[in-house]
Amino acid sequence: MPINRELIIPLGDLVNHEGNMYELTNAAIHRAEQISVAGSDDLDKNRGKIVSTALEEIISKKVEYEYQK
Repeated sequence: MPINRELIIPLGDLVNHEGNMYELTNAAIHRAEQISVAGSDDLDKNRGKIVSTALEEIISKKVEYEYQK
């Protein structure tokens, strides 16, 4: 059976992200938790991968976050 090597995590977008990676990581963790509870319309597109969906939503600014100290 051939291996599907299609990238699910948006690596190019991660590399080009100009924001704070610590904030992005925390936002992705919290968004992934939200998706695991409530779901997301983008889950099917990402083959059910919650973290990939969370990262894509945040990087594309479909979901915005605010870092609170």
